[in-house]
Amino acid sequence: MNKWLALLVLGLFSTHGQAQAPPPGAVSFCVDPDWPPFEHIDAHGQHVGIAADLLKLAAQRSGITLQLVPTKDWDDSLAASQAGRCQLMSFLNQSPKRDAWLLFTNPVLVDENVLITREEHAFVSDLAALSNETLVLPKGTSVEERLRHDYPNLKILLVDSEALAFKAVSERQADLTMRSLIVAADTIKGQGWFNLKIAGQVPGYGNKLRIGVIKTQPALHERLSQGVASITPQERKAIVDKHVAIKMVAPFDYRLLGWLSAIWIAILLTSAYWIRRLRQVNAELKRLSQTDALTGLRNRTHFEVLYEHELARSRRQNQALSVVLVDIDFFKRINDEFGHPTGDRVLIEVAAFLRETARGVDHILRWGGEEFLLLCPATSGVQAQRLAERLVQAASQHDFKLGRPLTLSAGVATLEPGDPSGHMFEQVDAALYQAKTQGRNRVVTAPAPGVA
Repeated sequence: MNKWLALLVLGLFSTHGQAQAPPPGAVSFCVDPDWPPFEHIDAHGQHVGIAADLLKLAAQRSGITLQLVPTKDWDDSLAASQAGRCQLMSFLNQSPKRDAWLLFTNPVLVDENVLITREEHAFVSDLAALSNETLVLPKGTSVEERLRHDYPNLKILLVDSEALAFKAVSERQADLTMRSLIVAADTIKGQGWFNLKIAGQVPGYGNKLRIGVIKTQPALHERLSQGVASITPQERKAIVDKHVAIKMVAPFDYRLLGWLSAIWIAILLTSAYWIRRLRQVNAELKRLSQTDALTGLRNRTHFEVLYEHELARSRRQNQALSVVLVDIDFFKRINDEFGHPTGDRVLIEVAAFLRETARGVDHILRWGGEEFLLLCPATSGVQAQRLAERLVQAASQHDFKLGRPLTLSAGVATLEPGDPSGHMFEQVDAALYQAKTQGRNRVVTAPAPGVA
């Protein structure tokens, strides 16, 4: 009996000693301790998640043994890496700031960033068009540097974690956040943020998540790069699917477990479809809200956002911005003589004619009734007048299938750098009215502000 007790005590002592002592030659690494489903530290002190499995696989294939360095948060991990206390960082984006002390492998996983807003927020097609809105981010993210540089119009709010970023949007402390699509889908579903939605995507802001190795370890970087290169797309997908799947704890009521399992399996099988469908519906709703149903052109409702964007770009680049307002001459006669269906056909054909004849940079809108507006970026008054004259002349020679010529009248106005923004539209209205009263089928250009 004493012999067995002694062996048991010896075995427990030996196991305990192995758990405390780092393996010989182990490579120290730091992680984000609270970034599910990518990575976190569980209740047993273990590194778990998508990043943990990918890092473990790369390390195994590189012949490397890993030793976790515990940290309290992501900022602490970055500080430990800069101080040399951990030789590698498990899962992070490359940035100029981080290039100062880290060598990066090729991406271990590529994941898109998306914009998250409350349900009532409009679709976000361009962050530059937002004004005085607050975007919240967890501290220490690489996109913070880029967003501050690329979009100075946004107010950036920093919080301590992913969950707090979503909470800030949900509770109206911020208007939106930019986060990983995988994290967004997992967090919105797992935390129950049902008043949030995916409201857009910013091109070029995807996550290319890599392993970072301190610059004093180039040989370690080379070995890990080979391990990363050996991971197949199928292996990556299997690891991601493993961690975004919904896990259940078996209750004592096994019949209830069966029903819940069936429900969750159905949700799991359809979640990918509904995410894709949601994107399609959002895109279609955006298109319908911005498009004239008859002609397919942009409508006046969308003009304000479009104009703010082009006005900001014009101011930023110190370039002129022009508008051409086009009206179909004697359109009421067409409706009276041929009927409204023919009138609708003419509007559709004039819209198609403008698309074909205008320049590729011009934004063409149905302004209302038989009027069409061309918003012309980086276009001087002389250039806009030439464009309008070309449109009017080409229309008079175009066959609109009425058995007689159809003509257009046009007004032109230009906003030079430094001019008040709203005056241009009063001018172009007046110019078009003058073209109509002077006999139609002609172009009138408004004088620049301050010119008699």
